[in-house]
Amino acid sequence: MPRTLKCSFCGKSFLNTTGMMHVKNDGTLVYFCSRRCRVSSVTMKRDSRKMKWTAYYGKREKGR
Repeated sequence: MPRTLKCSFCGKSFLNTTGMMHVKNDGTLVYFCSRRCRVSSVTMKRDSRKMKWTAYYGKREKGR
């Protein structure tokens, strides 16, 4: 049975059988639900807290 993952960029839930997994140079795994999220994060290096269509829009870090 496929498990549900959460997109690292937009916060949307998706099935393990769909989406993409990106491995950073330091070994951390980052999951993306669509190409839009992957390109925004990896290629364009956008901040998900500044995109209005993400669940993380307007959220601040815990330490602040």
